[in-house]
Amino acid sequence: MMDADSFRRALGSFPSGVTIVTTSDADGEAWGITVSAFCSVSLSPPLVLFCPAVSARSHEVLRRAERYAINVLRPEHRTLALRCAKAGADKFARAGFRTEGGVPVLPSALASLVCRASARYDAGDHSILVGEVESVQVNDGPPLVYFDREFRELSPAPLLAPPGLVDRYRDRPLCEADGADGSHAA
Repeated sequence: MMDADSFRRALGSFPSGVTIVTTSDADGEAWGITVSAFCSVSLSPPLVLFCPAVSARSHEVLRRAERYAINVLRPEHRTLALRCAKAGADKFARAGFRTEGGVPVLPSALASLVCRASARYDAGDHSILVGEVESVQVNDGPPLVYFDREFRELSPAPLLAPPGLVDRYRDRPLCEADGADGSHAA
């Protein structure tokens, strides 16, 4: 049987990147929120999505926004991510944002994607907002990662298989056929 805490723990076992999604409202006021529910959707056209909580103060502004930026954070942005996760905080003070096409962009981010709203969907206590990417800026460095309800950093060294392990499996199928129809077990 599933309960809310077990569901949170299960989702917390999946590491994700950390972003700050930013926009400006009709009066030119900057809005931003920390989001880890972000992913690519399509390469052609270039689409991404993020999922803000309906309870977030910035939810309606983001849902109505025609343009926004998704800023992929680095480990040194941890304090900024915490600030943007809180309601009422001055999220843009001393953070180094600049305006690009009317939306705040963080030049020191690992990557910034400026998007035009493409689709909006209701999804329980969140919304799914899909944007078509208009421009990107990419910098070198490691990402800030959210895992097990904490911000983390990746190890600087890639995980390597023990010697011989990769060669042992290189030419073998990942799964064996389980039926005469040629289907494979998953």
